[in-house]
Amino acid sequence: MSETIDVFWSFRSPYSYLVTPDLLKLRADYDVAVVLRPVLPIALRAKQSIFDASDKKRPQYIVMDSMRRAQFLGLPFTWPQPDPVVQDMATFEVPEEQPYIWRLSSLGVEAERRGRGIDFAYHVSTLIWGGTRGWDQGELLAEATADAGLDLADLEAAIAGYDVRAEIERNHEMLEAAHHWGVPTMAFKGEPFFGQDRIDTLRWRLDQAGLQKN
Repeated sequence: MSETIDVFWSFRSPYSYLVTPDLLKLRADYDVAVVLRPVLPIALRAKQSIFDASDKKRPQYIVMDSMRRAQFLGLPFTWPQPDPVVQDMATFEVPEEQPYIWRLSSLGVEAERRGRGIDFAYHVSTLIWGGTRGWDQGELLAEATADAGLDLADLEAAIAGYDVRAEIERNHEMLEAAHHWGVPTMAFKGEPFFGQDRIDTLRWRLDQAGLQKN
């Protein structure tokens, strides 16, 4: 396997959740490595909020469109409770303390180190976005991690042993180097494909590149 698709992906992005079944199928259909590159959501990466508290059109559209897209794809969809990002939705301000998104992103990094990043993203995002309230409670996250073929306690022990935040920052730099800023972005040979609805275009490019189909 010589070719790689880097997937810049966020646990707070509804479109990242919606693309995960397509990523699994892409990996199954082509002789290509599909590498999860967890990044923080733009609400935390951007110097200034991309949302204006006086104008709710953009967030309202994202919620409406992601729900519509999920219906189109036949996927369950509910805005997460709790939200992976702690944020005041009236002002769009985000505090420094972000326990959920850092934990999830760090676990995603370690899952990819073990070769099961996309599997982890699929099962955990389905838990978070698929309608389970209190996804962070009890054994729910551990069970979703087990469905991905991993052990949650092992992952958490591993990420305590290295600077996982530095790895996430490198993912941010790689996303910039791919000439994009949003998620999900799939990068193949330096070319970015942004959005859940660009999978077919990416497949077309893989075919053009002569990648062997499984």
